[in-house]
Amino acid sequence: MSRDPRETGTRKLPTVHEFFAPGGILANSALPFEHRPGQIEMAKSVEQALTERRHLIVEAGTGTGKTLAYLLPALRTGQRVIVSTGTRALQDQLFFRDVPFLETLLGPLAVCYMKGRQNYLCWHKLVTLREQPILSGLEEIDQYRQIEEWALTTDTGDRAEIDGLPESSALWQKLDARTEACLGQGCPDYQRCFITEMRRRSLESDIIIVNHHLYFADLAVKAEASGAPDVGILPEAAAVIFDEAHELEEIASNYFGLSVSNLRFEELARDTEHFLKPRNVLTAEIFSATQQLRERARIFFANLPMEGDGRQPFTERGDFLEQSGDLYLSVRHSLRRLEAELDGVRGADEAPGLKKRAAHLRSELEFLLESTASNMVYWMERRAAPNSGRQTLQQAAGRGGSRLTFLQATPIDVSELLAERVFDVIPTAVLTSATLTVQGGFEHIRKRLGLREARELVVPSHFKYDRQAVLYLPPNMPDPRTEAFVDEAAETIERVLKITRGRAFCLFTSYNQMRLLHERLLPVLDFPILLHGSAPRKALLEQFRDTPNAVLFGTSSFWQGVDVQGEALSCVIIDRLPFAVPTDPIVQARMKAIEEDGGKPFFDYQVPSAVITLKQGFGRLIRSLEDRGVLVLLDPRIRTQRYGQIFLKSLPPYRVTTQIEDVERFFGLRE
Repeated sequence: MSRDPRETGTRKLPTVHEFFAPGGILANSALPFEHRPGQIEMAKSVEQALTERRHLIVEAGTGTGKTLAYLLPALRTGQRVIVSTGTRALQDQLFFRDVPFLETLLGPLAVCYMKGRQNYLCWHKLVTLREQPILSGLEEIDQYRQIEEWALTTDTGDRAEIDGLPESSALWQKLDARTEACLGQGCPDYQRCFITEMRRRSLESDIIIVNHHLYFADLAVKAEASGAPDVGILPEAAAVIFDEAHELEEIASNYFGLSVSNLRFEELARDTEHFLKPRNVLTAEIFSATQQLRERARIFFANLPMEGDGRQPFTERGDFLEQSGDLYLSVRHSLRRLEAELDGVRGADEAPGLKKRAAHLRSELEFLLESTASNMVYWMERRAAPNSGRQTLQQAAGRGGSRLTFLQATPIDVSELLAERVFDVIPTAVLTSATLTVQGGFEHIRKRLGLREARELVVPSHFKYDRQAVLYLPPNMPDPRTEAFVDEAAETIERVLKITRGRAFCLFTSYNQMRLLHERLLPVLDFPILLHGSAPRKALLEQFRDTPNAVLFGTSSFWQGVDVQGEALSCVIIDRLPFAVPTDPIVQARMKAIEEDGGKPFFDYQVPSAVITLKQGFGRLIRSLEDRGVLVLLDPRIRTQRYGQIFLKSLPPYRVTTQIEDVERFFGLRE
């Protein structure tokens, strides 16, 4: 989707001073205006970085107005700029709220909005499915009719326009525009393709709004294709602005690594049959090859040395190959056989792409089992398949086959990769977030991201934290790693929520802890209780906003990217300091690498990462100048351990207390 492209380069846009200064354009807009020195300082720094083609890293506290502070300078360059966000929510806010507001002041702007290919309909798949339907049940038939009718009227092909389509729709996976099934310019539906149209719009735009997942997925596709034409969807840009830049390391790690799952094998077999059958080229030999691939993949993944579900290291790959190498060789042979069968297919445009997918899957599997790359950590994960993947897995593996199993390789250190592929290539990169510093400095984030040369700026929040918030650290709490913690935590949460009359987020570092305390508190609390996982995240947030005195129990996805203003959210309770799980294979590998390099893994990696996460969690509370509330951290280590001071010195200047009476006074319950 895009706003009408206009040549803003020929139209004189206001200067930063004319726009942000007291009495300026922003002051005379419909928004309630209060001059923010930090906002204009940030805007000037962003403009200078763009002009001088330098990198910039900015921590802009909540309420500083950082979005407008980078959008106006980006527009003033007259060059194409990509704005990449960490969450879909911020992406939507930029395109549907901030850009339209700017247009009321500046006139039409050439801005487009791009999501990952899986969000868009593929015309070719829709036509193929119509010719040879493989629909399962009345629900899929109804969804297909709905999608077919919508396809005739949509301008974008974005699935978000279909209100009644479940997020977990298995049918949509058969119809989306993912790269592996794309025919490119050889597709008979290329000219009316929604991805093609999105590319056209991006080339006509001054600002392209994406998210980090799309940015790095596009980067990975282009790197793999080694400059081949018609690859990727993002055009060249003079600069990239990374908003919510604290998420870059984790997301970049996913896309610079490899992941092979049992579902990918099933999807390759399914798509081969699905695309070749309508063309009458699904021979008995090809069908036999797909059936063999399914069976051998099922046996291979079932025999991986895994203990239950969850993430587990795969350090003993050599032992596995010695004991079960025949299973690996058999599944690799099945992929080679399918490649060979597809090589001889004529009369199906999809055959070359399917052959390429089989070869790519084989090379990734070979890397995961045989590579000795020193900067990679190899690991496995098994988890329940979402609704969209269960049916195909059950069909392939029989009863009980609805679990996803992954083999993964993740870079231990992405700093050099980011430096080589992003910061050494892009003329200007601006990194910004409300949570980038630890004890006021950028050393941790710069080292983790490989940002060697960049100007730095810290813009304090516009909020009066010492008046608007109280940080309550309950005394005499036991260590959260002991059995006594749950009882004390339940008692403290109950007491605080009675003071705040609900209106709270209770944020946890693990699902188990969340469920345990939810079970303890549900019978004793008189407030509406919402539980993470009981409904989609967006629905839970809407319910929380609409329900007086509600309490939401949530885990990681509610720690950031959530904006609830006003009295509905007057309390945030966090159970423990959010250290990364030390048994996680990636965390283990990174800590080991730091130690081997002479560093201190806990203080160099664990503590700084937890500081940034804690700042994100506490940042849910104060979202406007009118917000007031109490923050509660149940973990006593912030007071009793030496590293606790690092956390306290990194937080905004909240008023800190260990007395529950101060919380009562804050809410007017005590004089």
